[in-house]
Amino acid sequence: MQDTGDMAEVDARDAPPSSTPNAARATTAPRKGEKATADVSDGASRAAAEVSNGASRATADASIIAPTRLHAGLDLGSTAIKMLVIDDDGVEIAGAQVPTPWRVGEGGTTDIDAADLLASVRTLIDLVDAHLAPLTPDPLTSLAVAGMGETGILIDADGAAAGPGFAWFDPRGLDQIGAFPAEVREEFAGRTGLPLGAQVSVAKLAWLRDQGTDLTGLRWLDLPEFVVAALGGDVALELSLASRTGLIDQDSGAAWPAMLDALGVDADLLPPLRGGGVPWGMASKAFGPRIAGAALTVAGHDHLVAAQANGTLDADSYHVSLGTAEVLLRVLDAPLGFAARRRLADALINEVRHVVPGQHVLVAGVKTGLLLRRALHAAGISDRAGRDALDAAVMTLPYEGELPAGAVEVTGARNDDGVLRLTLHTEASPAEIFGAVLRHSNDEVAALIAAMDREVAPATRSTLTGGWAGMASVRRARAEVLPDPSLSTREQDVAYGAADMARRLVAASLPS
Repeated sequence: MQDTGDMAEVDARDAPPSSTPNAARATTAPRKGEKATADVSDGASRAAAEVSNGASRATADASIIAPTRLHAGLDLGSTAIKMLVIDDDGVEIAGAQVPTPWRVGEGGTTDIDAADLLASVRTLIDLVDAHLAPLTPDPLTSLAVAGMGETGILIDADGAAAGPGFAWFDPRGLDQIGAFPAEVREEFAGRTGLPLGAQVSVAKLAWLRDQGTDLTGLRWLDLPEFVVAALGGDVALELSLASRTGLIDQDSGAAWPAMLDALGVDADLLPPLRGGGVPWGMASKAFGPRIAGAALTVAGHDHLVAAQANGTLDADSYHVSLGTAEVLLRVLDAPLGFAARRRLADALINEVRHVVPGQHVLVAGVKTGLLLRRALHAAGISDRAGRDALDAAVMTLPYEGELPAGAVEVTGARNDDGVLRLTLHTEASPAEIFGAVLRHSNDEVAALIAAMDREVAPATRSTLTGGWAGMASVRRARAEVLPDPSLSTREQDVAYGAADMARRLVAASLPS
C-alpha cells in the first residue's frame, strides 16, 4: 500500500485528527491562575467556545480578573496560524487559530499568497480581539511572531511582496540545486549546517530565478519576519530562521558569498540580521486598535521557540516535538565546525543557530506524524474518537505486536521521504499496522540519536510535546528509544513561547 497523498497535510506541529480540523477556534479565558489549555492529547487547544464563519462566541465570566497588561504570541504553522495572549504573570488569557491559507497544485506543489496570509492574520487578530472584549479594552503591550522555517517571501524596495511563499515541503527547486556549482554542492552542508535538498530556501530562490524573476533589488524575509514587517515592524532577519535558508555560514553568522554568487545576487538580498526577542519596532494601526502600538519582535524558528516555552532547554536534554515532522532538538554552546556539520548532514541532521544568543542546536527530523496520520486514514479513521479507540487497541498488544517478526514491513519515516509504504505478509489489524509504523519510526529515531551521540555526549532525559504525544501508544514507543522521557503539560508550546518572549521584551525584570 502506498500513500502519495497531498503534501498540504503536512504540519511540523500538526495535531492528530479532530472533529473540526478546518474551523477557526478560540479558547476560553481562564480564571486567574488557570491555563487556557485543556486536553494535552490534542495537538491544538480544544475550544471551549467554538467559532463558526469567522465569528467568535466568546464567553464572559464576571469572576475573571481583567489582566493589567497583555502580551501575544503568533505561531505561523503549516496547518494553522495560532495566537495566544498571556498576562504579566504568564497566565494564558485567550487564544484562537485559523487555517493556513495554502494554495495546493499538482505534484504536491504548495504555496501561499502574501495577501491571503495577511488576511488570515487579520481574521485571527479580530477573533482574539472579540474574545478579549468582555475582559478588557486594553491593547496589547507586546507581540512576538514565531513560525516555520524555510518558507519566506521576497519583497521589493517598497516592502511589497514580489512573489508567493513556498511551503517547506514544496518540491520545487530540486533541479536547480543539482545545477549549483560543484564547490557549492560539496561545501553546502559544512557551511550552512543543512542537508542540500528542495526544502532549503535557496532551492526556491533558484527556481524563481529560472522562472524569470529578477532577484536584483529584492530582499528575502522568512514568514515571521514578513508578518512583523506588515504589522509595522522593521525589515530584518532573525538568526534562527535565516539559518534555515541555506544562505548563512554557520561559523561566521553572515551571508555565504559562494551561495550568493550561485544565485546571481549580492548581500543586499539579506536585510540586517538580529537575534530573536530583540526590539523590532511598534505595531501600526493597520491591523486594528487591539495591537496598535504594541512592541514587536520576531521570536524565531517554531521548534526552537517551543523548546524554550517551559524554560531554558538543558544541554543534556532532548526536546521532542511530536508533530507531522517529529523533531528532536539538542542545544550546543558553540558550533561543532565544518567537518561535524557535514557528517551530521549525511544523517539528515541540522546544526544551526538557536533563538538563544550565542547558542546552536542540533535539529533532527522524522516524518512520524505524517505516517501515523496516513495509517489512520488507511484504516478509515478521521476523528478523535476513532483515534482514541485505536490507541486503546494498540495498548492491548505488546510493544512488538503479536504477529510474527516481519509480518508487517513499513518504510517512509526518513526525513527525506514521508511516503507510507506497507507490505503485509499476513492479515493485520489496524492496531498491528499502527504499532508497526511506530516501531519503524523508532528505528529512524534511534539512528538519528546514534549519529548525534557520535558528535556530542548522549542526552540523559527528554521532554515530549505535540499532539501525537497525547497517545499512550506513541509515548510507550518513544520510551523504548528516548532517555527518561516526560510529557510537557503545555498545549501551545510555540505560541506560548512567543508570547513569553513578547512579555520579556517589555520587562526584562519579569521571570522567564
